[in-house]
Amino acid sequence: MTKNENNIDLHGLSSLAELITESCTKFADKPAFSCLGQTFSFAQTYEQALNFSKYLQQHTNIKAGDRIAVQLPNLIQFPVVAYGALLAGVVLVNTNPLYTPREMQHQFKDSSAKAIVILADLLPNLTQIIDNTDIEQVIVTQATDFLMPDKRYQGEYLSLLDCLEQGAKVESLTPVAGELSDLAVLQYTGGTTGLSKGAMLSQINLLANAEQSFQRFKPKCVDGEDVYICPLPLYHIYAFLVNLILAASHGAHNVLIPNPRDIDAFVKTLSAYRFTHFTGINTLFVGLCQHPDFVKLDFSSLRMTISGGTALTHSAADIWLKVTGCTISEGYGLSETSPVLCFNQPGNERLGTIGFPLVDTDLQIWDENNQAVAQGQEGEIVAKGPQVMSGYWQQEEATAKSIINGYFKTGDVGVIDEDGRIRIVDRLKDMIIVSGFNVYPNEVEDVLSRHDDILEAAVIGEPDDGTGEKVAAFVVLKPDTGLTEEDVRGFCKEHLTPYKVPKKVAFIDELPKSTVGKILRRELRSA
Repeated sequence: MTKNENNIDLHGLSSLAELITESCTKFADKPAFSCLGQTFSFAQTYEQALNFSKYLQQHTNIKAGDRIAVQLPNLIQFPVVAYGALLAGVVLVNTNPLYTPREMQHQFKDSSAKAIVILADLLPNLTQIIDNTDIEQVIVTQATDFLMPDKRYQGEYLSLLDCLEQGAKVESLTPVAGELSDLAVLQYTGGTTGLSKGAMLSQINLLANAEQSFQRFKPKCVDGEDVYICPLPLYHIYAFLVNLILAASHGAHNVLIPNPRDIDAFVKTLSAYRFTHFTGINTLFVGLCQHPDFVKLDFSSLRMTISGGTALTHSAADIWLKVTGCTISEGYGLSETSPVLCFNQPGNERLGTIGFPLVDTDLQIWDENNQAVAQGQEGEIVAKGPQVMSGYWQQEEATAKSIINGYFKTGDVGVIDEDGRIRIVDRLKDMIIVSGFNVYPNEVEDVLSRHDDILEAAVIGEPDDGTGEKVAAFVVLKPDTGLTEEDVRGFCKEHLTPYKVPKKVAFIDELPKSTVGKILRRELRSA
């Protein structure tokens, strides 16, 4: 068991609305969000957020506690809408813009969302399923709305710009009384084992996690001076907490990247800023460092690079350090934990670990009988703290299985080292059993990624008549390499015990990934 006994200070705040108001007032003249060449100050962001909240209060039937879906990429409209909803006491339902109609229908219906703010490009999917939801109000925006307001959306639904203009005519916002325990965000899980579930994140969950995380970030931060590069989607809990809440609450300037897969445009955007902080994951770090113009950028101001969402590989950490001169600080968390549970001390990281638990976070390793194991033994990571959700939305049975005596069962296998640092082994469901021996894909993937000719790799288990399961590796090679299957297996034999060496090696052009860059092993299994 490892626990940080310090107590966090919420600084008298009782809601995210108060945090937003306080920060936007304190840093009013500072740049808050930049995107597509345009920058909003904190004052401008707050003004438009306030207009949106007044619109919701005075021109819709949406009340405090109702749900509003937001289906947008990284645009300035996202913080405007998110902050506005929170100011009105409305619960945010963050939605992936790449969802299929089936996924959209499930999330909108399950959450009973009464309204949606959606990118115009996504309307064709919405129209297929809206009659099977509770959505009464559709608010549409285009990527260029704030840049070219005269060319706003015109159609059967409302334009976001029209809503903001109507809200601006309302004299004042009616204060919303609430409690720290009130629901703030319904954050839907990925649904890799079935239909996604809504993690109920309260005001205190997110306020607490922002403060918990900042205590670990603090040595590398300067209020009102930091510039965060935000390529990860704000609808994902990682960027939502780190960029939209934590960074903004300390007056940081967030540079929003709408499409990080367009590396050329991404690098061009980076060249315009002396950025101090960068959030990302393996595939993003490696992809950028392969770009000839990225390596020419000025990294002299970069103080902190944050990794989360998937295990950091040695190859990604090494190439990032070589190119930028900055170490990567890896953290760990889940949608259900708002999300951060553990984080490495920036500048004092130990690669291969997720660092120590945050303040007020009790982390244990349990066996299959929900009993704590001895230090140094592997088991399921469980966590208790103010950042842990109250449960899954309208899923009492799933909640009861996931939260035992206040401890959330993460589904991840980990181990606590002698000094208290935590190491993630892998997801329980991804474990491969070869002749009775446990093989964790993360370990094999990390070895493969160290080969000079391998760009990235993913490992899954496949049925095998002789061993029950076999290790199957899917490998993406760097250009102009002649690596063979035997070369890959030979390299693995140098670093892995025989039963962990891939029996199957398949070379593919690209690994399937989620919108945040996580490798989708389930798609490889179904290929």
